[in-house]
Amino acid sequence: MKKFAIILSGCGVYDGAEIHEATLTMLAIKKQGADYVIFAPNKPQHHVINHFTGEPTGEQRNVLEESARIARGNIQDLKEFNAREVDALIMPGGFGVAKNLTTWAFDGPDGKVDAGVSKAIRDMVSLQKPVGALCISPVLLAQVLGKVEITIGNDKDTIAGLEKAGATHIVTSHGEVVRDPYMPVFTTPCYMLDASIVQIAEGCENIVKAMLVEMNG
Repeated sequence: MKKFAIILSGCGVYDGAEIHEATLTMLAIKKQGADYVIFAPNKPQHHVINHFTGEPTGEQRNVLEESARIARGNIQDLKEFNAREVDALIMPGGFGVAKNLTTWAFDGPDGKVDAGVSKAIRDMVSLQKPVGALCISPVLLAQVLGKVEITIGNDKDTIAGLEKAGATHIVTSHGEVVRDPYMPVFTTPCYMLDASIVQIAEGCENIVKAMLVEMNG
């Protein structure tokens, strides 16, 4: 059975992982007969947002502890990640990616990627194992890999940042998946487009299927 590693960035679209994308990715993996393990960095998240008002609360929370809410407690510190123990890596989106896994939200393409996330991506690519990124997560691939072909949908400002980082951007619509021509890297836009939960499910299923085709040769 093929095993995916999922990296989460907290719990909630405005300060952590996008919950629909995270859970529908898990569902897509299981529906295709594969399995998953979940990781998150053990560190303070940038800030906490009240998801009703959209305003910062002033609280302090931990990325791993918040991600554990989505994982139902079955989660590991990203420090424990070993690329040789999994077959693929996939990263749902959410503002937590751009705030907690990198500083892209504040510094754009000049932002710093979390060391554990960067190592996980590099290790998987070096082993020619598939890496998938949903929504805003492709910015991580641009920052870590540089010259990579990816998509985040059609947002002009983000596209400009990706291209500044050295990436080639492909404009896509709902459910479309882009694979880099030279590396086993897969991306799909999800909530970077104005999407329904049905369209998010389609995107999650399509990227998981594409990655499994790659794994199965």
